[in-house]
Amino acid sequence: MLTTVWQIERLSGSAGDFHQRDLPDVITPSVWWFDVDHSAVALGSSQPISDIDAAACAQAGIDIVRRRSGGGAVLLEPGDVVWVDVLIPAGHRQWRADVSSSAWWLGEAWRSALSSLGMPGLSVHTASIRHTERSRRICFAGVGGGEVMLGDRKVVGISQRRVRAGARFQCAYYQQWRPSTHELVFGSSGPRADELLDLVAPVSAPAAAVREAFEHALNSLG
Repeated sequence: MLTTVWQIERLSGSAGDFHQRDLPDVITPSVWWFDVDHSAVALGSSQPISDIDAAACAQAGIDIVRRRSGGGAVLLEPGDVVWVDVLIPAGHRQWRADVSSSAWWLGEAWRSALSSLGMPGLSVHTASIRHTERSRRICFAGVGGGEVMLGDRKVVGISQRRVRAGARFQCAYYQQWRPSTHELVFGSSGPRADELLDLVAPVSAPAAAVREAFEHALNSLG
């Protein structure tokens, strides 16, 4: 069995530029690590901007960008969130035609990586999508296939964009979870900070250690 060779890139810049980065015409197995240099809230591809308080975001210096994958908004702040895209071509051994199960393998790679860094008790969500009252607005309030959980709290969020040539899985986890900033972003019609406290289980391991462990987990898949 041939071993997958992953092309690794690490980039720094604006969330808007990263989300608009085009997929190559020929997709090869790739890992794109993104370090955002400015605060931004990334709306899902079809999410209405009315879900957030645009004026409050502008006043706080938080950019509003739109990603090409679906789901609710994700707050991206330098040092608080780690974001990585994983690309595979159609026909890759991890490719699944069934969208509902297509990210299970990736969630297992995340679970393995984080468990190796001393974060026990993690599970990969393999049931149907679990919507909540807030998940239309906030990505981390719902649970989809392949996402990594610690009990009822999300650890790694995963969304995907599929094209004929392959798939782009967008993954994120929080090192610091700040409900008060989320309350500001979503405004008076959104959830209060105390309602968001238990949505997320932050990852305390250093980002460099997580990168190494995750890349090792991908390589271990063959």
